[in-house]
Parts: sequence; C-alpha cells; structure tokens
Amino acid sequence: MQTTAPSSHAEASQARTPVAGVDWRHLTWRDPALVLLAASAVLMPIAVWLALVVAPVAADSGGSAARILYFHVPYAILCSVAFFVVLVASALYLWRRDTRWDSLARAAAEVGVLYTSLMLILGMFWGQAAWGQPWDWSDPRLTTTFIMWLIYVSYLLLRFYTGRTEQSARVAAVLGIAGFADVPIVHYAVSWWRSIHPPTDYFVNSNGSAAIPPSGIVTLLFSFAALTALMVAFILIAYRQDRATVALREARLALDVDGAE
Repeated sequence: MQTTAPSSHAEASQARTPVAGVDWRHLTWRDPALVLLAASAVLMPIAVWLALVVAPVAADSGGSAARILYFHVPYAILCSVAFFVVLVASALYLWRRDTRWDSLARAAAEVGVLYTSLMLILGMFWGQAAWGQPWDWSDPRLTTTFIMWLIYVSYLLLRFYTGRTEQSARVAAVLGIAGFADVPIVHYAVSWWRSIHPPTDYFVNSNGSAAIPPSGIVTLLFSFAALTALMVAFILIAYRQDRATVALREARLALDVDGAE
C-alpha cells in the first residue's frame, strides 16, 4: 500500500521540529513559576486582609486611603528591581550576544512596565484622598516616575515595531541601559527637590528604626513577599514565551533555507 509523502521537504522538517515553550498541560508543582504563583496566591489574601483590617493608618496621610501605600510602596520598589534586571540583561547581551539575555531583558521590561502602571494607578487613588487631586505635575517624584514609565513603554514599543533582528536587539539593549539612569533620579527626587510626595522614610526612619508599629511592618513584608513572588513568576513565564517565539522563528528560517535548497 502506498503512503502519501509530505508535499514538500519543508513540511517534513516542520513535522519533526520541536519548539520549546510554556506547555501548561505538563507543568508540575516543582516548576518554579507554579511554585511562585501558588506562594503569591497564599500570601496575597493575607496581605490584603492585614492592610484592610490590621495595619495602622495615619490621619495626615489620607486616612483609610493610606492603606493603599502598603501595596503602592512594594510596587514602586519592585518595578525598579525589574528595570535593574533589564539593565544587567541588556549589558550582558551586548557583551555575550546571547539571545537568552535579550529575552530576559524583554520579559523584565514587560513586568516592570506592568508594575509601574499599577503603582501609578494606586498612587493616584491615594493622592486624590491625601492631596485632593490624583496628580501634580509640579511634584518631582511624580514627574520623574512618569518619565521612567514612558522610557520603558518606548522600549517595548521599539521592540514590537522593529521586529526580531540583531540590530533591533542592540538598539533596545542600549535603551535599556540608558533608560535606567532615570531610576535613581526617581528614588532621590524627594530628597533633591521640594516635593509633596511622602519622604522615603515614611515606613522606616533614616536611622533604620521602624516609623510605624510592628503590625504595619508585618503588613508591608507580606505584601512585598506576595508581589515579589508574582513578579518573578511573571518574568519566568514571559521569558519562556519569548524563548518559544525565538525558537519558532529560528525553525521557520531553517525551513526557508531547506525549501530554497
């Protein structure tokens, strides 16, 4: 009996070309991403309950709206951490020309922009309660943070519209390194210029002692742990998805070469 051969050598090659990615059907509880997602799912409700019920609030900081700060602050810290990962991964890509570092930079930038967006949204809710307005362009912390958000949104747009070429990866890496210059400016803005934004020692005094009761510190630690686990899980998932896209692109290029031959 005759068997039908593939219509082309390219189709035969495609049938045997594996593409690695995130296959949710085969994930186990030993997978780091799932472990971190599960940890965040456990920690987040506790953090929300502590923030809404247990944690203290200061009347001069927006009253009950100040409970937002127990998530706003971790978001602010962690988005800076994500952009630091972009900085390091971009530098390593320029040095090693290894696309794995490029994928890590892209994944960290995506999560960093997400966390910055959530941080800004929560900050505007708190600002409406504490200042009577959600935003003040004269405040250096707010303005420099918005500039930081624009830089990394531009980074993602650059990556989206310039495609997946070595040149576009190099340009994005340069932007990822240069863009980090605004991150320390955001951090020190309230110290360098007059600002209505709460100082950096809102939770911890300059001498290292706690500026709020222990229940507030515990709440902050729980929310920080939950959001950190979620951030790392998101970066891992985004990294794997990007590696899958790279593998698929390389497979298609190989099929084009085979077809041409």
